[in-house]
This record gives sequence, structure tokens and C-alpha cells, in this order.
Amino acid sequence: MSPSFQLSCLDAALSIAQAAGRVLAEGAFRRHDAESKSATTDLVTRYDRAAEEVIVAAIRSRFPDHRILAEESGAHGTASDAPRWIIDPLDGTTNFAHGLPLFSVSIACEWEGQVRVGVVSAPALGWTFSASLGHGAQRNGQPISVTSTPTIERALLVTGFPYDRKTAKDNNFAQFVTLKRRAQGIRRLGSAALDLSLVAAGSLDGYWEMKLKPWDIAAGLLIATEAGAVTSDWHGQPVDLSVGQVVCANPSLHRELLSVLSTVQHGVIAV
Repeated sequence: MSPSFQLSCLDAALSIAQAAGRVLAEGAFRRHDAESKSATTDLVTRYDRAAEEVIVAAIRSRFPDHRILAEESGAHGTASDAPRWIIDPLDGTTNFAHGLPLFSVSIACEWEGQVRVGVVSAPALGWTFSASLGHGAQRNGQPISVTSTPTIERALLVTGFPYDRKTAKDNNFAQFVTLKRRAQGIRRLGSAALDLSLVAAGSLDGYWEMKLKPWDIAAGLLIATEAGAVTSDWHGQPVDLSVGQVVCANPSLHRELLSVLSTVQHGVIAV
């Protein structure tokens, strides 16, 4: 695909994210009824579905041959060699349902084995993060970059917990306790796409999480990488979107975060 095609996809993603954001903005700052998708705490509201309809319709209109992977409606299209859009219409549904403005729209497009365009829009906060492979990352059109914080002791970190945390032993609790004892602070914002974007923007120094879905992280990972972050799974290998295990931090901090996570995974909780 040509550079002009990549730019065209970025322009489309920005426009579509803004349209979906307007749907969500109508429901921001107030509480909403939500359904549980399963026996877990994974929620969905009518706004998730309405925003996804806007996104899917817009992609189909502009790029009728492209594939789509959407959180609520699943996979669309079967051409294996066509670009694939990976979308989360409302990342942070629990926040949204409680009137908390920490939620986002996440839209990514991948082809030839790489995510090449990513947009994360937080409409209630007035922020739009974006990146195009090889061209850096922006917030509201202005360049952003990660911090240079050198150690965990000086770092403000962010994480999240899986939906099966009440029953699964592999739930990130031990990792959280270990890092909480060392870090300057740890936040839990409730939107993985926003977490990654805020590491990219330098508001947070590092992020880790497990059991995420492709639509949670595809756009945010590109934005963070283009802003200078190092991203990997918990073993230092490239992130597999289908597995959803992520460590993302500035280059100085990434290796130290991996080391701590590895120690906890081997059954030793650092104090």
C-alpha cells in the first residue's frame, strides 16, 4: 500500500472517531443502564452499540472491500489479504455507565501484518491521539513523546485487571501489589486505549496489563510506539494482539518493569 493510502486511512480514522465520539458525548457525565455480556463484569450499553454502528457504516462506505473486527459485532468481511480495521466503540464502558468521563473510542487499521494507523479519541476530555506508522504520534494535532523517567521509584504507572479477576488466579493482583510498593504511584483508569495514549503523551511513565482484546490495544500500541515507547509482552517478545499481554514504557523503564513482572510470575513478590 502507498504512503498516500496510509494517510487516507488516518484521515478516515480521525473523522470516524470524531463521529463516534459525538455519539458518546451525548451520554457523558451521567449514569446509564448496562447489560453484562457474560458472568463477568464486562458491560455494554446502548451507546457502545450506537457508536459501533456509526463506525462500521462509515468504514464500509469508504472502504467496502476492507475487513472489520469490532468488539460488539465481531468480524466483518472474509478477504484475508484486505486491510483490517480493529475497533472498540467505547473502551471504558464501566466508567461511562457510571458517569465517569474516562472512556475512549479506539480505531486501528492494519495491513501486511502491521498496524499502520491508530486513533484514540476521548470525547469527554477533548483529546484525540493519533499515529501513522513511521510518522510519529500526536494529541490534538501536536507531537507527543514519552517521558525519560529512569526508575520505577520515580514513575507514575498505570494498569488494569481482567474481567475474570474474581475467579482466576492469574489476575494481576500480585504484580500490582509488588509495583505499588515501589512506584511513586499507580493509577487504574479503566480504558486500556487511554492508558497507552497517556504513556505516549508523557502523562504516565509505564503501563502493564493482561488478557486484553485486540480492539483494546491495537491503536494505543501504535500511538505509544510512535511516541517513543517500548512495547512488548511480559516476556519481552512482540505483543500478540490475540493474547493481549502488554508492557509499555519509556525506553529507560521498560526493562525494569519486565524484570519485576518476571520475578512475580516466578512466585517471588518483591518488597
